[in-house]
Amino acid sequence: MNIKNIEADHVEGPPWRIIARCATFEEADEKRTSLLAEENLQVKIHWMGAPQHRFFAVKTRVNPTIAIAEEAALKREEKKRRKARLNKKRRKK
Repeated sequence: MNIKNIEADHVEGPPWRIIARCATFEEADEKRTSLLAEENLQVKIHWMGAPQHRFFAVKTRVNPTIAIAEEAALKREEKKRRKARLNKKRRKK
């Protein structure tokens, strides 16, 4: 049996943002379940903080596949605007 090692480049997704800081996991879980109702949103609970001041952070971000598609659409729109502006300058001459 031949197994080929395929290495794919890791692509960073959109950053995670802290929405809430909770003292207990139950509070964080309630917040997470309320946020999961939104579409195209990823939610996670992260245990963080200094050892003396630990807390549960509720973090969210836009679904990476959707974020990449939106970013590509914005780039295309910007390119169209640049080309239109350049063509307008060329016509004036």
